[in-house]
Amino acid sequence: MNTTNINFDHVGLSVADLDRQRDFYARALELTELEEHLELPEAQIRTAILRRADGLKLELIERGGSRPQEFATPYDGAATQGYFHWALSVDDLDATFGHLLDAGATEVSAPAPAARPGARFAYVKDPEGNLLELIQRT
Repeated sequence: MNTTNINFDHVGLSVADLDRQRDFYARALELTELEEHLELPEAQIRTAILRRADGLKLELIERGGSRPQEFATPYDGAATQGYFHWALSVDDLDATFGHLLDAGATEVSAPAPAARPGARFAYVKDPEGNLLELIQRT
């Protein structure tokens, strides 16, 4: 298998309220372009792939009857197998952290030094409790 042309495309996030989460991610991360929208009423599914001008994408998937999965801390998330947070590299950790809180995120851990020398990180939760890690590299 030739792996030289593998690139990241998007993250898929199951949500309880597509419209509320779409509004949050538009305000918080400027994911305002609607790249794709799908509705399957018979399966109780609605989806939206949101995109920023720079190409960052997030797919939100709402399915009737879905169950929440929420982690109080990143350590709680690591205790459950599977994906548990979305990590984003940012230029200004303090400004981005404040902006996300203003947009409706909840603080999980304030900006602090990371294990990687010179790097800093923080965690927030979106309105439904999904963890976002913010990383500022040197």
